[in-house]
Amino acid sequence: MEFLYEYGLFLAKTVTFVVAFAIIVVLIVGASSKPKASKGELAIESLSEKLDQQKKALLSVTLDKNAFKDFEKSEKKASKDTANENLNKVFVLSFKGGVDAKEVESLRNEVTAIIQIAKPSDKVVLKLESGGGVVHGYGLAASQLARLKQAKLELIVSVDKIAASGGYMMACVSDKFVCAPFAMVGSIGVIAQLPNFNKLLKKNHVEFEQITAGEFKRTLTMFGENNDIGREKFKQELEQIHELFREHVQSARPNLNVEKVATGETWFGTDAHKLGLVDEIQTSDDLLLALNEQFELLEITYKTKKGLSDKLGLGVTGIIDNVIAKLLSKSKELYH
Repeated sequence: MEFLYEYGLFLAKTVTFVVAFAIIVVLIVGASSKPKASKGELAIESLSEKLDQQKKALLSVTLDKNAFKDFEKSEKKASKDTANENLNKVFVLSFKGGVDAKEVESLRNEVTAIIQIAKPSDKVVLKLESGGGVVHGYGLAASQLARLKQAKLELIVSVDKIAASGGYMMACVSDKFVCAPFAMVGSIGVIAQLPNFNKLLKKNHVEFEQITAGEFKRTLTMFGENNDIGREKFKQELEQIHELFREHVQSARPNLNVEKVATGETWFGTDAHKLGLVDEIQTSDDLLLALNEQFELLEITYKTKKGLSDKLGLGVTGIIDNVIAKLLSKSKELYH
Protein backbone atom coordinates (compact mmCIF):
# COMPACT_ATOMS: atom_id res chain seq x y z
CA MET A 1 0.00 0.00 0.00
CA GLU A 2 2.85 2.38 0.78
CA PHE A 3 4.28 1.77 -2.70
CA LEU A 4 0.93 2.58 -4.33
CA TYR A 5 0.64 5.76 -2.27
CA GLU A 6 4.11 6.97 -3.30
CA TYR A 7 3.46 6.04 -6.92
CA GLY A 8 0.14 7.93 -6.89
CA LEU A 9 1.83 11.00 -5.35
CA PHE A 10 4.58 10.88 -8.01
CA LEU A 11 2.00 10.53 -10.77
CA ALA A 12 -0.01 13.49 -9.44
CA LYS A 13 3.10 15.69 -9.35
CA THR A 14 4.03 14.66 -12.90
CA VAL A 15 0.54 15.37 -14.25
CA THR A 16 0.50 18.74 -12.48
CA PHE A 17 3.87 19.70 -14.01
CA VAL A 18 2.80 18.62 -17.51
CA VAL A 19 -0.50 20.52 -17.28
CA ALA A 20 1.27 23.67 -16.00
CA PHE A 21 3.85 23.45 -18.79
CA ALA A 22 1.10 22.98 -21.38
CA ILE A 23 -0.73 26.08 -20.08
CA ILE A 24 2.45 28.17 -20.35
CA VAL A 25 3.03 26.96 -23.92
CA VAL A 26 -0.56 27.81 -24.88
CA LEU A 27 -0.22 31.29 -23.38
CA ILE A 28 3.03 31.91 -25.23
CA VAL A 29 1.64 30.69 -28.55
CA GLY A 30 -1.49 32.76 -28.04
CA ALA A 31 0.51 35.89 -27.25
CA SER A 32 2.85 35.44 -30.21
CA SER A 33 -0.05 34.86 -32.62
CA LYS A 34 -1.62 38.28 -31.95
CA PRO A 35 -1.61 40.70 -34.89
CA LYS A 36 1.47 42.92 -34.98
CA ALA A 37 -0.73 45.99 -35.11
CA SER A 38 -1.71 45.45 -31.45
CA LYS A 39 1.89 45.60 -30.24
CA GLY A 40 2.15 49.38 -30.20
CA GLU A 41 0.18 52.48 -29.35
CA LEU A 42 0.54 56.22 -29.78
CA ALA A 43 1.12 58.24 -26.62
CA ILE A 44 0.48 62.01 -26.58
CA GLU A 45 1.66 64.38 -23.85
CA SER A 46 1.18 68.15 -23.69
CA LEU A 47 4.63 69.64 -23.16
CA SER A 48 3.03 73.09 -22.97
CA GLU A 49 1.04 72.04 -19.90
CA LYS A 50 4.16 70.48 -18.39
CA LEU A 51 6.19 73.67 -18.89
CA ASP A 52 3.37 75.84 -17.52
CA GLN A 53 3.06 73.63 -14.43
CA GLN A 54 6.80 73.83 -13.79
CA LYS A 55 6.71 77.61 -14.11
CA LYS A 56 3.72 77.89 -11.77
CA ALA A 57 5.28 75.58 -9.17
CA LEU A 58 8.49 77.61 -9.08
CA LEU A 59 6.69 80.96 -8.91
CA SER A 60 4.53 79.72 -6.03
CA VAL A 61 7.72 79.38 -4.00
CA THR A 62 9.70 82.41 -5.20
CA LEU A 63 6.90 85.04 -5.24
CA ASP A 64 5.07 86.47 -2.23
CA LYS A 65 1.38 85.66 -1.86
CA ASN A 66 0.08 88.86 -3.42
CA ALA A 67 2.43 88.68 -6.39
CA PHE A 68 1.52 85.02 -6.97
CA LYS A 69 -2.20 85.86 -6.84
CA ASP A 70 -1.65 88.57 -9.44
CA PHE A 71 0.21 86.02 -11.59
CA GLU A 72 -2.67 83.53 -11.32
CA LYS A 73 -5.19 86.22 -12.28
CA SER A 74 -3.17 87.19 -15.34
CA GLU A 75 -2.85 83.52 -16.30
CA LYS A 76 -6.61 83.00 -16.03
CA LYS A 77 -7.26 86.08 -18.14
CA ALA A 78 -4.76 84.94 -20.75
CA SER A 79 -6.32 81.48 -20.86
CA LYS A 80 -9.78 83.00 -21.39
CA ASP A 81 -8.48 85.21 -24.17
CA THR A 82 -7.00 82.22 -25.98
CA ALA A 83 -9.75 79.73 -25.08
CA ASN A 84 -11.47 80.12 -28.42
CA GLU A 85 -8.29 80.38 -30.46
CA ASN A 86 -7.15 77.37 -32.43
CA LEU A 87 -3.45 77.43 -31.60
CA ASN A 88 -1.06 75.95 -34.10
CA LYS A 89 0.73 72.83 -32.97
CA VAL A 90 4.36 71.79 -32.67
CA PHE A 91 4.66 68.02 -32.68
CA VAL A 92 7.76 66.95 -30.75
CA LEU A 93 9.44 63.63 -31.59
CA SER A 94 12.51 61.96 -30.10
CA PHE A 95 14.89 59.63 -31.90
CA LYS A 96 17.77 58.05 -29.96
CA GLY A 97 19.19 55.73 -32.59
CA GLY A 98 21.34 52.64 -32.14
CA VAL A 99 23.61 50.94 -34.66
CA ASP A 100 20.80 48.84 -36.12
CA ALA A 101 18.41 51.84 -36.33
CA LYS A 102 15.53 49.73 -35.05
CA GLU A 103 14.00 52.93 -33.65
CA VAL A 104 12.87 53.79 -37.19
CA GLU A 105 9.85 51.50 -36.67
CA SER A 106 8.47 53.86 -34.04
CA LEU A 107 9.46 56.91 -36.07
CA ARG A 108 7.51 55.80 -39.12
CA ASN A 109 4.34 55.34 -37.04
CA GLU A 110 4.79 58.76 -35.41
CA VAL A 111 5.34 60.47 -38.77
CA THR A 112 2.31 58.76 -40.30
CA ALA A 113 0.11 59.87 -37.40
CA ILE A 114 1.25 63.49 -37.66
CA ILE A 115 0.81 63.69 -41.43
CA GLN A 116 -2.81 62.57 -41.07
CA ILE A 117 -3.85 65.45 -38.78
CA ALA A 118 -1.32 68.29 -39.09
CA LYS A 119 -2.05 71.61 -40.79
CA PRO A 120 0.51 73.40 -42.99
CA SER A 121 0.87 76.02 -40.24
CA ASP A 122 2.01 73.35 -37.74
CA LYS A 123 5.62 72.39 -37.17
CA VAL A 124 7.56 69.26 -36.21
CA VAL A 125 10.57 69.20 -33.89
CA LEU A 126 12.78 66.11 -33.80
CA LYS A 127 15.13 65.75 -30.84
CA LEU A 128 17.85 63.60 -32.35
CA GLU A 129 20.73 61.65 -30.82
CA SER A 130 22.69 59.15 -32.89
CA GLY A 131 26.24 58.27 -33.82
CA GLY A 132 25.13 56.33 -36.91
CA GLY A 133 24.76 52.70 -37.90
CA VAL A 134 23.57 50.54 -40.78
CA VAL A 135 23.03 52.28 -44.11
CA HIS A 136 19.61 50.87 -44.95
CA GLY A 137 18.23 51.67 -41.47
CA TYR A 138 19.34 55.30 -41.39
CA GLY A 139 18.45 55.75 -45.05
CA LEU A 140 14.88 54.75 -44.18
CA ALA A 141 14.89 57.05 -41.14
CA ALA A 142 15.94 60.00 -43.34
CA SER A 143 13.19 59.07 -45.80
CA GLN A 144 10.62 59.17 -42.99
CA LEU A 145 11.68 62.73 -42.17
CA ALA A 146 11.46 63.64 -45.85
CA ARG A 147 7.79 62.59 -45.72
CA LEU A 148 7.13 65.49 -43.34
CA LYS A 149 8.60 67.97 -45.79
CA GLN A 150 6.61 66.45 -48.63
CA ALA A 151 3.52 67.06 -46.51
CA LYS A 152 4.51 70.79 -46.39
CA LEU A 153 5.32 70.67 -42.67
CA GLU A 154 8.31 72.61 -41.36
CA LEU A 155 10.82 70.24 -39.77
CA ILE A 156 13.26 71.41 -37.11
CA VAL A 157 15.94 69.00 -35.91
CA SER A 158 17.56 69.67 -32.55
CA VAL A 159 20.72 67.89 -31.38
CA ASP A 160 22.10 68.24 -27.86
CA LYS A 161 24.76 65.51 -27.94
CA ILE A 162 25.53 63.86 -31.28
CA ALA A 163 24.31 63.63 -34.88
CA ALA A 164 27.11 61.86 -36.69
CA SER A 165 27.15 59.82 -39.89
CA GLY A 166 23.70 58.19 -40.08
CA GLY A 167 22.54 60.72 -37.50
CA TYR A 168 23.66 63.55 -39.76
CA MET A 169 22.02 61.82 -42.72
CA MET A 170 18.76 62.30 -40.85
CA ALA A 171 19.46 65.79 -39.49
CA CYS A 172 20.40 67.40 -42.79
CA VAL A 173 16.92 66.68 -44.20
CA SER A 174 15.47 69.34 -41.88
CA ASP A 175 14.34 72.85 -42.79
CA LYS A 176 16.25 74.09 -39.75
CA PHE A 177 19.03 72.29 -37.86
CA VAL A 178 19.99 73.54 -34.39
CA CYS A 179 22.52 72.01 -32.02
CA ALA A 180 24.18 72.63 -28.65
CA PRO A 181 27.68 74.20 -28.64
CA PHE A 182 29.47 70.95 -27.80
CA ALA A 183 27.28 68.54 -29.76
CA MET A 184 29.23 66.34 -32.17
CA VAL A 185 28.15 66.76 -35.79
CA GLY A 186 29.26 65.43 -39.17
CA SER A 187 31.13 62.19 -39.87
CA ILE A 188 29.97 62.07 -43.49
CA GLY A 189 31.70 58.80 -44.24
CA VAL A 190 31.27 55.04 -44.44
CA ILE A 191 33.07 52.23 -42.64
CA ALA A 192 32.85 48.43 -42.73
CA GLN A 193 34.91 46.12 -40.55
CA LEU A 194 34.92 42.42 -39.81
CA PRO A 195 37.40 39.97 -38.29
CA ASN A 196 38.95 37.11 -40.24
CA PHE A 197 39.58 33.77 -38.52
CA ASN A 198 41.04 31.94 -41.50
CA LYS A 199 44.58 31.62 -40.09
CA LEU A 200 43.24 30.43 -36.75
CA LEU A 201 41.11 27.78 -38.44
CA LYS A 202 44.04 26.57 -40.54
CA LYS A 203 46.26 26.37 -37.46
CA ASN A 204 43.69 24.09 -35.83
CA HIS A 205 43.20 22.03 -39.03
CA VAL A 206 39.64 23.27 -39.59
CA GLU A 207 38.46 23.45 -43.19
CA PHE A 208 35.96 26.14 -44.21
CA GLU A 209 33.89 25.90 -47.37
CA GLN A 210 31.76 28.63 -48.88
CA ILE A 211 29.79 28.07 -52.07
CA THR A 212 28.31 31.01 -53.96
CA ALA A 213 26.68 31.68 -57.32
CA GLY A 214 27.85 34.98 -58.74
CA GLU A 215 31.42 36.28 -58.69
CA PHE A 216 30.81 38.91 -56.05
CA LYS A 217 28.05 37.31 -54.00
CA ARG A 218 30.48 37.43 -51.11
CA THR A 219 33.51 39.68 -51.50
CA LEU A 220 34.98 39.30 -48.00
CA THR A 221 34.42 36.52 -45.52
CA MET A 222 35.11 35.98 -41.84
CA PHE A 223 36.26 32.37 -42.13
CA GLY A 224 37.61 31.93 -45.65
CA GLU A 225 40.80 33.32 -47.18
CA ASN A 226 40.22 36.80 -48.60
CA ASN A 227 41.95 38.07 -51.73
CA ASP A 228 42.79 41.44 -53.28
CA ILE A 229 40.01 41.18 -55.89
CA GLY A 230 37.40 40.79 -53.15
CA ARG A 231 38.92 43.63 -51.13
CA GLU A 232 38.92 45.97 -54.12
CA LYS A 233 35.29 45.17 -54.94
CA PHE A 234 34.31 45.73 -51.33
CA LYS A 235 36.12 49.09 -51.33
CA GLN A 236 34.27 50.09 -54.52
CA GLU A 237 30.95 49.34 -52.83
CA LEU A 238 31.90 51.52 -49.87
CA GLU A 239 32.89 54.36 -52.20
CA GLN A 240 29.55 54.04 -53.97
CA ILE A 241 27.69 54.35 -50.65
CA HIS A 242 29.83 57.34 -49.71
CA GLU A 243 28.97 59.05 -52.98
CA LEU A 244 25.27 58.48 -52.39
CA PHE A 245 25.70 59.94 -48.89
CA ARG A 246 27.44 63.02 -50.30
CA GLU A 247 24.71 63.52 -52.90
CA HIS A 248 22.06 63.20 -50.20
CA VAL A 249 23.72 65.88 -48.05
CA GLN A 250 24.27 68.20 -51.03
CA SER A 251 20.64 67.87 -52.09
CA ALA A 252 19.42 68.64 -48.57
CA ARG A 253 21.85 71.54 -47.98
CA PRO A 254 22.72 72.98 -51.41
CA ASN A 255 24.79 75.84 -49.97
CA LEU A 256 27.09 73.50 -48.06
CA ASN A 257 30.61 72.85 -49.36
CA VAL A 258 30.27 69.06 -49.31
CA GLU A 259 33.78 68.49 -50.67
CA LYS A 260 35.18 70.16 -47.57
CA VAL A 261 33.11 68.30 -44.97
CA ALA A 262 32.58 64.81 -46.50
CA THR A 263 35.85 63.53 -45.04
CA GLY A 264 34.43 61.39 -42.24
CA GLU A 265 35.42 64.00 -39.63
CA THR A 266 33.22 65.25 -36.81
CA TRP A 267 33.05 68.77 -35.43
CA PHE A 268 31.71 70.34 -32.28
CA GLY A 269 28.59 72.46 -32.69
CA THR A 270 30.25 75.88 -32.92
CA ASP A 271 32.69 74.72 -35.62
CA ALA A 272 29.93 72.82 -37.43
CA HIS A 273 27.95 76.06 -37.52
CA LYS A 274 30.86 77.92 -39.10
CA LEU A 275 31.16 75.20 -41.76
CA GLY A 276 27.44 75.37 -42.57
CA LEU A 277 26.61 71.90 -41.25
CA VAL A 278 24.07 73.40 -38.82
CA ASP A 279 21.94 76.54 -38.92
CA GLU A 280 21.94 77.72 -35.34
CA ILE A 281 23.56 77.10 -31.95
CA GLN A 282 20.78 76.38 -29.47
CA THR A 283 19.78 73.65 -27.03
CA SER A 284 16.51 71.77 -27.45
CA ASP A 285 15.32 73.28 -24.15
CA ASP A 286 15.63 76.87 -25.40
CA LEU A 287 14.12 75.92 -28.74
CA LEU A 288 11.00 74.46 -27.12
CA LEU A 289 10.66 77.35 -24.67
CA ALA A 290 10.69 79.82 -27.56
CA LEU A 291 8.16 77.81 -29.57
CA ASN A 292 5.90 77.45 -26.53
CA GLU A 293 5.22 81.20 -26.68
CA GLN A 294 3.25 80.84 -29.92
CA PHE A 295 2.44 77.14 -30.31
CA GLU A 296 0.95 74.27 -28.36
CA LEU A 297 3.66 71.66 -27.86
CA LEU A 298 2.58 68.03 -28.13
CA GLU A 299 5.03 65.19 -27.61
CA ILE A 300 4.21 62.18 -29.80
CA THR A 301 5.63 58.77 -28.91
CA TYR A 302 4.85 55.41 -30.45
CA LYS A 303 5.34 52.87 -27.68
CA THR A 304 5.76 49.19 -28.47
CA LYS A 305 4.11 46.71 -26.14
CA LYS A 306 6.15 43.71 -25.03
CA GLY A 307 4.61 40.33 -25.72
CA LEU A 308 4.51 37.52 -23.17
CA SER A 309 7.41 35.76 -24.89
CA ASP A 310 9.53 38.90 -24.54
CA LYS A 311 8.63 39.26 -20.87
CA LEU A 312 9.61 35.62 -20.23
CA GLY A 313 12.95 36.14 -21.95
CA LEU A 314 12.12 33.90 -24.90
CA GLY A 315 13.38 36.49 -27.35
CA VAL A 316 16.96 35.39 -26.73
CA THR A 317 16.96 33.03 -29.69
CA GLY A 318 15.94 35.85 -31.98
CA ILE A 319 18.73 38.01 -30.58
CA ILE A 320 21.33 35.29 -31.16
CA ASP A 321 20.07 34.70 -34.70
CA ASN A 322 20.27 38.43 -35.37
CA VAL A 323 23.86 38.65 -34.11
CA ILE A 324 24.95 35.66 -36.22
CA ALA A 325 23.26 37.12 -39.30
CA LYS A 326 25.08 40.41 -38.83
CA LEU A 327 28.44 38.72 -38.36
CA LEU A 328 28.00 36.62 -41.47
CA SER A 329 26.76 39.46 -43.67
CA LYS A 330 28.93 42.11 -45.30
CA SER A 331 27.06 44.93 -43.62
CA LYS A 332 28.22 48.43 -44.55
CA GLU A 333 27.70 50.88 -41.76
CA LEU A 334 27.56 54.61 -41.32
CA TYR A 335 29.58 54.94 -38.15
CA HIS A 336 30.84 57.79 -36.06
